[in-house]
Amino acid sequence: MAQQKQNSKGLKKGRGIEYPLAKRLYDLEEAAHYLGRPVYSVRCLIWKGSLPIVKEDGSKKQYVDVHDMDQFIETNKMVVT
Repeated sequence: MAQQKQNSKGLKKGRGIEYPLAKRLYDLEEAAHYLGRPVYSVRCLIWKGSLPIVKEDGSKKQYVDVHDMDQFIETNKMVVT
């Protein structure tokens, strides 16, 4: 089994492939990477109400639940024929 090393962004790297850590909340930059979109696009999804955020009291930091991102993906899937 290949040994995995952790890089500065908290991603495990093994066999040349990066895997996200098993975590539930992602900041906007990580959420953008997860969804394959720019950060501004993720902000627009939040502003439209398509993607909920998690925010601590008194904090400006916003997080997105990985389950909500997966649900967004599943809801917006379509088959083009």
